[in-house]
Amino acid sequence: MGMRGIHTSINNIRRAVFAEVARLSYNYKPGDLSEMELIPYKIIPGEVSRYRDSVFLERAIVKERMRLAMGLPLRKASEHAPVSMGAEECVHPEKYYQPPLINIIKFACHSCPDNKVVVTDQCQGCLARPCSQVCPKEAITFSNGKAHIDDTKCIKCGRCMGVCQYGVILKMQRPCAVACGMKAIITDEFGRAEIDQEKCVSCGMCLANCPFGAIADKAQIFQCIQAIRSETPVYAAIAPAIAGQFGKTLTPEKMRAAFKALGFTDVVEVAIGADLCTLQEAEDFVKEVPEKIPFMGTSCCPAWSVMAKREFPQYAECISMALTPMVLTGRLIKKEHPECKVAFIGPCAAKKLEASRRSVRSDVDFVLTFEEVLGMFEAKEVDFDYLEKMSVPDNASADGRGFAVSGGVAEAVLNCIKNLHPDREVNIERAEGLNDCRKMLQLAKAGKRNGYLLEGMACPGGCVGGAGTVELINQAAGEVAKIKKISKKAHAYESEYETILPALEE
Repeated sequence: MGMRGIHTSINNIRRAVFAEVARLSYNYKPGDLSEMELIPYKIIPGEVSRYRDSVFLERAIVKERMRLAMGLPLRKASEHAPVSMGAEECVHPEKYYQPPLINIIKFACHSCPDNKVVVTDQCQGCLARPCSQVCPKEAITFSNGKAHIDDTKCIKCGRCMGVCQYGVILKMQRPCAVACGMKAIITDEFGRAEIDQEKCVSCGMCLANCPFGAIADKAQIFQCIQAIRSETPVYAAIAPAIAGQFGKTLTPEKMRAAFKALGFTDVVEVAIGADLCTLQEAEDFVKEVPEKIPFMGTSCCPAWSVMAKREFPQYAECISMALTPMVLTGRLIKKEHPECKVAFIGPCAAKKLEASRRSVRSDVDFVLTFEEVLGMFEAKEVDFDYLEKMSVPDNASADGRGFAVSGGVAEAVLNCIKNLHPDREVNIERAEGLNDCRKMLQLAKAGKRNGYLLEGMACPGGCVGGAGTVELINQAAGEVAKIKKISKKAHAYESEYETILPALEE
C-alpha cells in the first residue's frame, strides 16, 4: 500500500514546493524569475539540516524538485547552473514538459540495497544453525557467534529465511523497484536507482513509494496558472477520485467555489466522460466479443493499456479503443466552449503522459494531481470553511463516479450491457497493480479468459491509489462510495450526453 495517506516529511516538502511554484506563478511578472533562487531558503530555512547530512544537500534537492514542478529538466550534480536555467522558455501556457516524465534526483537517492539477503544483528548464533544447513551454495558462515551471508555466493533463494526460528534473516529490496510493476528500475554505476525509460509507463508507483523522496514527476502548475491569469477561460475537469482528497471541510457543495477561488472558470465532472466511455465500451464489447476479438480490456487507465499493448502486441486490438473519460470530458467542454483551455485534475501521473500525446493534446491542455492542486490552494490561502456553497456538479451517474475504484469500470460496463442485452452472459475479471494485470493477460493469452471483459488498473485500489493522491486508499474508496450514493442517476445509459457521443468520437 505504500505511504499514501501517512503524513511524512516528504509530503511536507513536496507540498511546500508545489505551493511556492504556484505562488511564483500567481505573482509572476514576465521576464522576472529571480524569486526562484530564494525559494529553497524559504522551504529549508536556517543553517542546520533537519532530514539529511547537510542543509546544502537539502536545498539542492528542493531546487531540483522545483525545476521538475515547473516542467524543467533536472540538472546533474556535476553541472553549475542557476536554478532558473531554461525557465523563461518554460513558462508559456502552451509549453509541455520535456520527457521523461518520471525522474530520479540522483543525489537524493539512498542507493538502497536491492534484492539482498542479510542477517540482522539480532542473530542468536544458535547451536542448530539450520540456515547454513539448508543453504545450497554454502554462502553462510559464522564468526563471533553470528551468521554471515557471502553476497558473491548467495542466490537469494530465501531458504535460510524460512528456517530461521528467530526470523532475523531478511530480504532487503529497493522500495521503488518492488513498487514498479514494469521492472523498469535498474541500478546505475554508483548503485543508485535509475529508470529504464523504455520500460516505464509513468504509473508513478515508484514515486509514491520512495521513502527518501528521490523520485518526482514533472508538473504544469506554473503553466496552468499562467493560462488562468490570461483572458482565456480555463475549466477544471475533476476526476471522480477527488472525493475526500482535500479533507472533510471541502464538501461537494463547496467544490465549485474552491476551484473558482483558484481562478478556474468552472468545474466539470470527468465522471460525465466516464459515462460516455462506458456506453462506448459496452457497445464495442457486444459487437466484437467473441466474433472479432476473444476478450476485451478496458481503456481508461493509460499505464495499463500501454503495458498491455507493449507486452502483448498480438492482443493489442483486444484493448478497448474507447476514448478515455479524460479525453471525452475535454472534448465535451471544448465543444461547449471552443476558446477555452481544460485542466484535468486527477490522481494520476500516467494521465500527464496521455495528455501529451499528439492525438490528445488539443483536448486536454493541463494535467494536475490532487497533491499539486493542494499546493495551489495553499498559495492562494483558500480556507474551505469560508467558501460559499454552490450547486453540486451532478450530471454524472453513480456508475461513472465508480470509475475511481477498482472494479468500478467493469461494473459500469456490465450494467450497460445488461440494459441493452438482458440475456447476455458476461464474465468479468479485474486486476489492480501492473504485476497482477500482467498475470490476468497471461491467462487471457492462454485462452482462459475468452468472452471476458478485463479491467486493468495500474494502482492499488484503482485510481484512488494513484501517485498524485493525498488520502489513505481505503478512506478514499469510502468517500467515492458516498458521492456515488448522492448521484441522481444510477447508470451510464441514463446520461443526457449520449446523443452527442458520436460527435465527440470523430
